Amino acid sequence: MATATVAISGISSRPLVSLHHSRAAAISYSSSRQFLRHRPISSPRLLFRNVRRVQATILQDDEEKVVVEESFKAETFPGKGPLLEESDTSSSALEASVIKLEQGVNVFLTDSVIKILDTLYRDRTYPRFFVLETIARVPYFAFMSVLHMYETFGWWRRADYLKVHFAESWNEMHHLLIMEELGGNSWWFDRFLGQIVATFYYFMTVFLYIVSPRMAYHFSECVESHAFETYDKFLKTNGEELKKSPAPDIAVKYYTGSDMYLFDEFQTSRAPNTRRPVIENLYDVFVNIRDDEAEHCKTMRACQTLGSLRSPHSVLEDEECDEESGCVIPEEAHCEGIVDCVKKSITN
Repeated sequence: MATATVAISGISSRPLVSLHHSRAAAISYSSSRQFLRHRPISSPRLLFRNVRRVQATILQDDEEKVVVEESFKAETFPGKGPLLEESDTSSSALEASVIKLEQGVNVFLTDSVIKILDTLYRDRTYPRFFVLETIARVPYFAFMSVLHMYETFGWWRRADYLKVHFAESWNEMHHLLIMEELGGNSWWFDRFLGQIVATFYYFMTVFLYIVSPRMAYHFSECVESHAFETYDKFLKTNGEELKKSPAPDIAVKYYTGSDMYLFDEFQTSRAPNTRRPVIENLYDVFVNIRDDEAEHCKTMRACQTLGSLRSPHSVLEDEECDEESGCVIPEEAHCEGIVDCVKKSITN
């Protein structure tokens, strides 16, 4: 498979990411174990206490751009084969078959939607982005809905998941506001299509998340992967023109505001305060939207390992607790999906 180099975090059918950023971070991604490795510059001791949690390694160098080694075709998404070949040896053959089926269905559905969007929005960029962002934020609402239901039944109480998914929806909402300011929602058909697809997508994601959170997270990873690829191609094609256009006010306010808590919260592969965008023109806006989509992909990838997700701010709080302080780090989630939760609820 051909190897290309693009300016952002990597999304590929075999996610092995090498990311370099000026005084920011370098992140390596392991598909065989499904977690990230991460150590922030500001806190070298910051490690996740559980190897199944999201981790990363931060380095410093003199490069000005985030660089990624990427090996994927336009229609290829993460976890489309190599993930299964390198799955943990303890996984049963049945489980591997289930994962393969789940991922195959997800890739087929995503590719089908992409073909429809390509047909309808071949020469209408901002309306396409508007529809894409209307759809992309839906799964995070669905995840939170199911998590609240689990909390009600006492099956799965994971505050970090709720925090991170809300922060992800907050980020996607601002992407949507930016596209609206750029005129992407000016035609009623685009608004109607986005709303109809989003409604269907919400209930589909709720069903998937109830039956198999792993499958739901992988599907969302596929969607975010397409968003990343779309913005990356747009930047390469229209970079010079975008640099001559002013940034929307909502983008400047979101990316350079004083309250960046939620901006840091959805980026589980990096420590808080390590990414602070500079917005000078419309090109910078789309660079950061593209970077956001890459961060969503990493978070969705990490979520596919049961109980692995931790809020970046929770990790900092854990670091303040030493072994003698009596601080307790939450255990992994007790169940995965409605079938597993019902079974364990009855047996326990």
